Amino acid sequence: MPVDLWQPWGGESSDPGTLASFPMLPWCNRITGGGFTHMGQFHAMAPNRPGEPYPIHGDGWLQAWQVVEASATQAVLGLQSRGFMGNPYAYDAEQRFTLMAGGLEQVLSVTHRGSESRPYGLGMHPWFPRTPETRFLADVDGIWLCGANAIPTVHTTRIPPDLDVRDACPAIGARIDHLYTGWSGRAAIRWPNHGLSVQIESATMEGPDGTRGAGYCQVYRPEQGAAFCLEPVSHPVDAFHLPGQPGLIVLATDESLRMTVRWRIRT
Repeated sequence: MPVDLWQPWGGESSDPGTLASFPMLPWCNRITGGGFTHMGQFHAMAPNRPGEPYPIHGDGWLQAWQVVEASATQAVLGLQSRGFMGNPYAYDAEQRFTLMAGGLEQVLSVTHRGSESRPYGLGMHPWFPRTPETRFLADVDGIWLCGANAIPTVHTTRIPPDLDVRDACPAIGARIDHLYTGWSGRAAIRWPNHGLSVQIESATMEGPDGTRGAGYCQVYRPEQGAAFCLEPVSHPVDAFHLPGQPGLIVLATDESLRMTVRWRIRT
C-alpha cells in the first residue's frame, strides 16, 4: 500500500503551503526592516503573504515554473524571474529531481541575471506528514533563539531541552520555528507506525568559487496541523540584518549558486 512521505497535495488549493515541497529563492525565510542594504543602496521589499508582516521565503515559490524536461527518472523545472512584485532581483532558476536507488536527488540552482550584484540564498521547504509516533532528528550543534515573531535574537550552543532536535524529537508538540547551526547536512524523519524513514543523506551548497558547505537546518513544528517542516537552507532567518550576513552569497552577473540534497528512504 502506498505511503505518502511528503505531504500530498489535495488537488484544490493554490496555496504553495499545501504542496509537498516548494523552493525558497532568491532568499530564505524572513527579511525585516522593509528591505536590505547592499553596496550602500537600500532595496525595499514588500510583504508577500497574507498574515505575514515580512517578506518570506523569497519569490520563486510564488511564480509559475515551466517543465523543461520530464522522463521516467527525472524532472527539470525552470523559472525566469525579473523584478517579481518589485523585488530587486533578476535571475534564472532550475529545479532538478532525479530518482536514484532508494531515494531522490534534488538540486536547486539560481543564476543572477541583473547588471549589479545581489546577495542570494537558497532553501527547500518540504512538508512531512506527522502522527503522534513520528520522530525526527538533525545533526546540529547550535540554535538561533528568537522572539514571538520568529526573528532571531541570540545564538547559543546550549540548545534548550524543549528545542533539542538532536535525538528523536517528537513531530507533534509545542511550536518550534528556529534555525539550527553547525549542521552536518544529515537528518532523518521516522514513522514507526509505517516502519519507514526518510533520511537526508547529504545537503551541500556550492557557490560560484566552487566552495561547498552544508548550510543550516530550519525546523518548523506548528502547534496544529497534519504536517511539519525540516528545511535545508543556506542562511539564517533575516541574515540580511545579522553581522556579516552569514550564509548569503553575493552573485555577480551570470554567477550561480546551487544546493543539492539527497533523500534516502529506509525501512
